Amino acid sequence: MPSPQPSPQPEGLSRFIWRTRYRDAAASPPESTIEDTWDRVARSVAAVERDPTHWQVRFRSLLEGFRFLPGGRILAGAGVARQVTLANCFVMGPVDDSITGIFEALKEGALTMQQGGGVGYDFSTLRPRGSQARTTGMVASGPVSFLHVWDAMCATILSTGARRGAMMATLRCDHPDIEEFIAAKRTPGALSRFNLSVLVTDAFMKAVEQDAVWPLVFADKEWSVVRARYLWQSLCANAEEFAEPGVLFIDRINAEDNLAYAEHLSATNPCAEEPLPPYGSCNLGSLNLPAFVRAPFTPAARLDEDALHDAARVAVRFLDDVIEISRFPLFRQRTEAIATRRIGLGLTGLADALAMLGLRYDSLPARDCAAGMMRAIRDAAYGSSVELARERGPFQRFDGAQYPQRPFVRRLPQAIQIGIRHHGIRNSHLLAVAPAGTISLLADNVSTGIEPIFRLEGERRVLDVDGGYHACVVKDHAYSLWRALRPDAGWLPEALLDVASVSWRNQLLMQAALQPFIDGSISKTVALPGGIAHGAVEEIFHAAHELRLKGCTVFREGAHCCDAEREAD
Repeated sequence: MPSPQPSPQPEGLSRFIWRTRYRDAAASPPESTIEDTWDRVARSVAAVERDPTHWQVRFRSLLEGFRFLPGGRILAGAGVARQVTLANCFVMGPVDDSITGIFEALKEGALTMQQGGGVGYDFSTLRPRGSQARTTGMVASGPVSFLHVWDAMCATILSTGARRGAMMATLRCDHPDIEEFIAAKRTPGALSRFNLSVLVTDAFMKAVEQDAVWPLVFADKEWSVVRARYLWQSLCANAEEFAEPGVLFIDRINAEDNLAYAEHLSATNPCAEEPLPPYGSCNLGSLNLPAFVRAPFTPAARLDEDALHDAARVAVRFLDDVIEISRFPLFRQRTEAIATRRIGLGLTGLADALAMLGLRYDSLPARDCAAGMMRAIRDAAYGSSVELARERGPFQRFDGAQYPQRPFVRRLPQAIQIGIRHHGIRNSHLLAVAPAGTISLLADNVSTGIEPIFRLEGERRVLDVDGGYHACVVKDHAYSLWRALRPDAGWLPEALLDVASVSWRNQLLMQAALQPFIDGSISKTVALPGGIAHGAVEEIFHAAHELRLKGCTVFREGAHCCDAEREAD
């Protein structure tokens, strides 16, 4: 059984989130409870099964008690009459270096965002500012100028309602306009609907270590040179002061890609948990770890590994079915989704679950426990996908010679590797850890993704349907549960600590503990105190590279950055 739930918070917050994000008010009759929403989603997803009645019951049981939290687009859109996509995120096609190509890419982004999908673009294909356009002879304005066009489009398409658009822009570390890109958010309010990340190569990191000269190139032409360490320090200083850009270690991302034999990755979805190829998409879902903790805050506390394993297996089937029922804004997006059948099964509530088990987030036992949870999810997910391949066939781009040789696949248990060689696998990629911010609020404010508990209790502003903000006092789920179980206790367990008590290094070590078991990536923002030493971000990004992470962002308390709410889940 799921862990006891504390009394709901006034309206309460969970109901407010459900009512403004996920309720189908247009249904007849309108949905009146979260259980109605679960019924709709389970019924819609199971409709593609040979035995829909059986799988509707299984899927409904999976959703019960917030054990599995489908991505927000699935909760809001499965089974409704509106024209919406169920994929949370997309990477768009290459932006051709021409006015026609640029505005075709803008149109595709607008159509995608109109149906609810977040988008990511690599703008490295656009010629640098000051260069001559190849057809008209006019002087190019550079990729950063076009980010403002996309930002205005996003504001126009999604100008009202309780969701705001989310976009990711990436640029290579050797693009001639990289310094302008790094500084693009120094103007207050600029590009507020974009997340920015620099595509950092291994060659660049080596040049930084050697304090070498770094050439800036476009179309195989060297435009200028800078000191690599100067460029790196500029990137880190902007991230420290303005919380952007983040870094994506792009060579590592491609080296670890299960489909490196068939694609090249240069962009991610808005929150960076999914490196995707052109027109790639991913439908997301998170296993809510606190729901699998038995006897929380007692000496007998334990994780129900069997229940977690079974839930992961059913969740893979659920997400594979979502591909079949989802609409896609563009034909190329559907073609890519069917060809690879990417899904992104992850986890949320990690910090709460560890606290309920009596483990400090910043300890080695906590990291070992978290790695064990992720390993169990990985093995269940890949095993389930092999079984689906036996039943339904492998994904279209499966190559029986090349796929089993990919590094991540070779780290799987031997029995699963044998299954892949014999039967193929249904989904090219299965795992990603999203920030899961809004769906975690829905599940009584469990801690988000792999992040430490943000705050045990405090005030939070949440975007309302009228575009304003709804202010409410919120309590962390584990903290609320402790108070419900021990109302007379005048103390808190040592394990119930918030992010202010977790160093940046221990945050990165937790990310590093999980990454080997995730074929996608992890959305992670290292939270920093306002008084952290100058230059700390440079040390953090270096450590992230040394720990073989795929990417990292930071947020320093008091940083000069836009506070626009990002809702990729």
